[in-house]
Amino acid sequence: IAALFGCAVLTGAGAVLNTAADALPAKSVAVFGLGGVGLAALLAAVSQGAETVVAVDRVPEKLELALDLGATVAVNAGEVEAVREASGGGVDLALETVGSEVVLAQAYEATGRGGMTVSAGLAHPDRKLSISALSLVAEERTLKGSYLGSCIPSRDIPRFIEMYRQGVLPVDRLLSHRLTPDEINEGFDRLASGEAVRQVVIY
Repeated sequence: IAALFGCAVLTGAGAVLNTAADALPAKSVAVFGLGGVGLAALLAAVSQGAETVVAVDRVPEKLELALDLGATVAVNAGEVEAVREASGGGVDLALETVGSEVVLAQAYEATGRGGMTVSAGLAHPDRKLSISALSLVAEERTLKGSYLGSCIPSRDIPRFIEMYRQGVLPVDRLLSHRLTPDEINEGFDRLASGEAVRQVVIY
């Protein structure tokens, strides 16, 4: 379980608890992309008492898992208006964990007046984001980047482990597969298909 506190938990939970700290407590949160990073972000949002947590993905099994982990609404990828409706006109905090400028634009669009959009996904360096400059000013929104969840590992790994021990950050629920070294190719196939969440290689 300790191995799970590496990249994905630091990045996802940190994006909520560190990068978006100024937006907390948030009444409504949307997480775009439910891989290891996105689901860790979702767990962090639930831990902070968000009333509405909207999970957005294209894989039905990931949406079901998100609901099981505390999301209140599951929305298929691309249905931005459904996210806005679920949150009464736009979420207070939207997190993009896919690494896609298209999804980041959708996350920004799903954010309400005065809300914050945080991108924790690494898009291709050639990709450009296009948003309404007017909305940024007139609606007083915030757009932030989050690299590794704005974490300092020596500070945040013990902090997140303590949250896990207290039962408020159940990252063990993200462990979908245990692999032996000779099953590593099957593990990569699961990642490519979206079947896996977090996989641990046991030597």
